Amino acid sequence: METLDHLAATLGPRNCLTEPDDIAPYAVDWRGTWQGTPAAVLRPGSTEEVATTLRACAATGLAVVPAGGRTGLCGGAVVAANGPPSVVLSLERMNRIRDVDARDFSLVAEAGCIIQNVQQAAAAVGRLFPLSWGAQGSAMVGGALSTNAGGIRTLRWGNVRDLVMGIEVVLPDGRVLNDLRRVRKDNAGYALRHLFLGGEGTLGVITAAALRLVPALKRVETAFVAVPSPEAALTLFSRVMESGADVIAFELIIGECMEIVSRNGIGIRIPLPLGSPWYVMVEIAAAHPSVPLREMLEDTLAAAAEAEEVLDATIAENEQQRANIWRIREDWPDCGRREAPSINTDTSVPVSAVPAFCTRVQAALAARWPEGRLIAIGHAGDGNIHVSLMAPAGTAYADWSARAAGAEEVVNAIAVDLGGSFSAEHGIGQSKRHAMATHKDKVALDLMRAVKTVIDPGGMMNPGKMLP
Repeated sequence: METLDHLAATLGPRNCLTEPDDIAPYAVDWRGTWQGTPAAVLRPGSTEEVATTLRACAATGLAVVPAGGRTGLCGGAVVAANGPPSVVLSLERMNRIRDVDARDFSLVAEAGCIIQNVQQAAAAVGRLFPLSWGAQGSAMVGGALSTNAGGIRTLRWGNVRDLVMGIEVVLPDGRVLNDLRRVRKDNAGYALRHLFLGGEGTLGVITAAALRLVPALKRVETAFVAVPSPEAALTLFSRVMESGADVIAFELIIGECMEIVSRNGIGIRIPLPLGSPWYVMVEIAAAHPSVPLREMLEDTLAAAAEAEEVLDATIAENEQQRANIWRIREDWPDCGRREAPSINTDTSVPVSAVPAFCTRVQAALAARWPEGRLIAIGHAGDGNIHVSLMAPAGTAYADWSARAAGAEEVVNAIAVDLGGSFSAEHGIGQSKRHAMATHKDKVALDLMRAVKTVIDPGGMMNPGKMLP
């Protein structure tokens, strides 16, 4: 193909991959669910090379699928199997930290920077980049921004959208939108960056971002708590929020999850005896070392225990114990996969609706699939509960996918009915396009399609993703 020959000459043959073995890792998603073979994998090393690539693809009608660390869960960075001829545009070589400004509490990173490396660059100047989730050691800035990633600290600092001050984007025609200004206030017209944050590469390619930093945490206290119900967990959440400490994480876990982790976790110590129907992980922090966090947490848990909202609790005594608690949460996806196949969801509801959501979902799934196991784990502090329906032990993935195919829609419908969303933090990609068609406001869809038509009239950017 003439276009690929031209790009190979521009990017270098090592950065225009066409051999099947070289392409294979880019042709399947992290879960192994979505597969699609690109015509090539292009690996530009600069914004200008991205622009050159998009101009060449636009001129020949070749579609472009942007990719970062490829840790997404919805098939957004994989070529659609029945889509037009496409290339994967990998940003992995664009991995420079362009600038760190401790006084400005900001950092400029290219799209291929691994999130953990951004965190380390911030820490080196006494600052914190607070975005945090299990894939941070391989997920990249561009993918996080394109999916508006969340994680365990959303309740304190918001999703990644709330941590972005400016971006650099290459448009489908090769023009570069340079909006990397690091200002907190700018009312000069539309905030164009928000079209691309969460846009999943359907409007252009994010090549760099100006990110907001916060003061480093000087004290952190972490507790693992057994609670009798989601209602009790929500009451505990209110108590912790009112304690005077900064609450940076509040995770809710059904007891079945802990049983699965105890069977399948490698090197994980369960902090409390199992047997409680629900558990909570709570973490509070302060930017000043003199803040009496331990006393705040102890007093809060004691009051909750007296009110019978807490059945048992332990507070981490050192960093090793704290890390062990968070390994339960971070290693859960691998533990779940070792146990049995699941139908997975990514829903959110108003925080106050979390107990009702859990109750309704539990009843609805048990009524239709009594043989399934309800899994619920997630960020109760921001209303994002990941519900899964796990197969009985020994069930093949294909069999369970067919038997429990309607479980996702049951959960989605309950979330939407409670004023929530069917997509909280993982994006839409290929896997949730049907839910967009069913649950997204029709006027909103019309506006999204209109924006897509104006910015990408040729439909070359990540076809078959997000918009139904």
